[in-house]
Amino acid sequence: MPLVNVMVNSRAYTIACDDGEEEHLKELAGHVDTKVRELLGSVGQVGDQKLLLMAAVLITDELFEARARLAARDRELGDLSGARGELTEKLGKSEGLAIAALESAAARVEAIAARLNGA
Repeated sequence: MPLVNVMVNSRAYTIACDDGEEEHLKELAGHVDTKVRELLGSVGQVGDQKLLLMAAVLITDELFEARARLAARDRELGDLSGARGELTEKLGKSEGLAIAALESAAARVEAIAARLNGA
């Protein structure tokens, strides 16, 4: 299990991860560091634990907002899929009516042509 050194708020932390996850872990730690630095700019140095907790809360808030947007998109997709099904059904019915009307018209044309040929 590899150990990865990351920096958050100018402090080094060593974290274990699965093989092949080293770069991803560094990217995640970089995101945490960015949040901590944003907090430093707005609340100042209030201690590492408090900064990390506040960063975790902000990142969790972003996660929850993203999940809510995703759930809303899933509902929209479900609604659109349902509407597509209804439209497909209506299209099928309309095609059936159009075919029946064309067949009826063709039969009338044939009947008229037969009468004209027989006359």
